[in-house]
Amino acid sequence: MEALPELYAIFQGEVATVTEYGAFIKIPGCRKQGLVHRTHMSSCRVDKPSEIVDVGDKVWVKLIGKEMKDDKLKLSLSMKVVNQGTGKDLDPNNVSLDQDERKKRTFRDYTSQKITLEAVLNTVCKKCGCKGHFAKECFVQPGGTKYTLIPEEEEEEVTAAEYGRDKKTSAAEDSSKKRKK
Repeated sequence: MEALPELYAIFQGEVATVTEYGAFIKIPGCRKQGLVHRTHMSSCRVDKPSEIVDVGDKVWVKLIGKEMKDDKLKLSLSMKVVNQGTGKDLDPNNVSLDQDERKKRTFRDYTSQKITLEAVLNTVCKKCGCKGHFAKECFVQPGGTKYTLIPEEEEEEVTAAEYGRDKKTSAAEDSSKKRKK
């Protein structure tokens, strides 16, 4: 096995090929190449890596990742954490690399899940008149917006049915009053 640089080591390599997603850099002292993804070429957005580097250019890079995939060692490199003029490490504690890694993590989508409240206090607030909390926990301002709990689906159907029934009876009462006059 060839001697590879240590993780987070800085060295100067030569650009072997440039693709639409980054550039492959020859690692000195071995036959391996590492990829500088276009997101790691500059702190600014890079749309075309060919605008940043050309084949044969010497660039300073930092080894930021080693990964075994399908019995092949894949090396990830970064140019944006190294000063291209002097080769000085701009991120000696690897803080920006950790931040980049956190940004890549995917989060679960919870929007489709229904939120249900497990328990509601059987109280009425003396300040706002809403159910489920005490006056000392009430955040409503005088004359401000009042918040109430959202009724369950069954309760909504029952109240809608009752509202419809009330409308029908009031309409019947109105028509009987008109006939009497």
